[in-house]
Amino acid sequence: MPKSHPLSILPLGSVLRSLATTSISSSPILLRPSLAIMATLAHSQSPFLSPDTNPILRFFLKKTFYKQFCAGENPGEINRTMDGLRNLGFKGVVLNYAREISLDDKIESKISSAIGSKAEEAFKQDEISPWAKGTMETVRLVTSDDFVAVKFTGAGRQALNALRYQQDPSPALKKAIDSICELATSRGVRLLFDAENAALQPGIDAWTLEYMRKYNKNEQGKAIVYGTYQAYLKGAPAVLASHMATARKEGFTLGVKLVRGAYLGSDPRHLIHDTKADTDNAYDSISESLVRRSYGTILKPVAGESDEEFPHINVVLAQHNQTSVRKIQSIRNSQIETGEEQIDLVHAQLQGMADEVSCELVHAGKSGNGDKNIDIPQAYKYLVWGTTGECMKYLLRRAQENKDAVQRTREGRHAMAGELARRLKKSIGMES
Repeated sequence: MPKSHPLSILPLGSVLRSLATTSISSSPILLRPSLAIMATLAHSQSPFLSPDTNPILRFFLKKTFYKQFCAGENPGEINRTMDGLRNLGFKGVVLNYAREISLDDKIESKISSAIGSKAEEAFKQDEISPWAKGTMETVRLVTSDDFVAVKFTGAGRQALNALRYQQDPSPALKKAIDSICELATSRGVRLLFDAENAALQPGIDAWTLEYMRKYNKNEQGKAIVYGTYQAYLKGAPAVLASHMATARKEGFTLGVKLVRGAYLGSDPRHLIHDTKADTDNAYDSISESLVRRSYGTILKPVAGESDEEFPHINVVLAQHNQTSVRKIQSIRNSQIETGEEQIDLVHAQLQGMADEVSCELVHAGKSGNGDKNIDIPQAYKYLVWGTTGECMKYLLRRAQENKDAVQRTREGRHAMAGELARRLKKSIGMES
């Protein structure tokens, strides 16, 4: 049997850009100044250093980093990007509107002192409405069974303050979220409520459960709203188990997006597993429990719940770990062979990253198509849209989140270098 080459589906430009970006991110010498440059471009108030006002800078970034990681600035560009991914064999996309802000002490003070109907209207017009409009436009851009990532930090200062103090969303924000959920429901689009740092996450969890109760009750057992659970947090299994118990008792489908974690640099260290191996073990154990619909050594039922009482769940495994993905697909294939019930499961990786993982899933789907004894993995790509300047803030955050994943980026660099070498050999008739 000839050796398979999953990365062969990628355009040459994508391979070259991936090789360049992974070479930078896997080198501590290159990564540090690169992050400093990105931070300057993302936050500079100078028109000369703004990608949205400097056409030369915008052209360079648009053709390099932006093209590698982002969907586009307008519907035409976004649709071309999404169609290109589907043509490669991806099931669909997770699309995210790039707008986001952070909460500092000065902003919090202004929020606390802003009272009355005029302040409420100002927050609505200046922050909530633009975020809601952008998010609803994102829902309209994708198709049925795609996902839209919803990041509440994009809704403005008032939303951030409410999350920090675990308050309900304001009437204006509540109305906006309902409008987004209702539009998604009507279009068959699924919503991933993004995780935030530890200071905001309890508020996010409370909001997520409330909207799951409202929108995840349907005859098809299909989740519209998904919560995000970060396996690097020691408390994640208990939170997930609590939400599972609530879903079972109240009769709604629990939407679960499982990630390793994104706030290593800002979350309190004592909340996070002591080692990467501990995080990997937690992720693998939780994901196996979800896929098998069976509690285990890490994901345990809450007090008073039976091991046999498992709620209806839909799951997104968002990760870049090839070993973990292969473990899950091995379980899924064995379930096909034994006729075991399977959950609704998709895999997701960031656009422009971990293509060796994504393309292996796509290849497995293509090679197994028509074989009833093989699970056909559903592979999705997560990407953002927005102006070049807006997306620079997103790219900076992603780069900072992944700056410690040197080993993984080295694996990606080696995979891309190997694919490029294979293509060169093939072009001169030397491929084995």
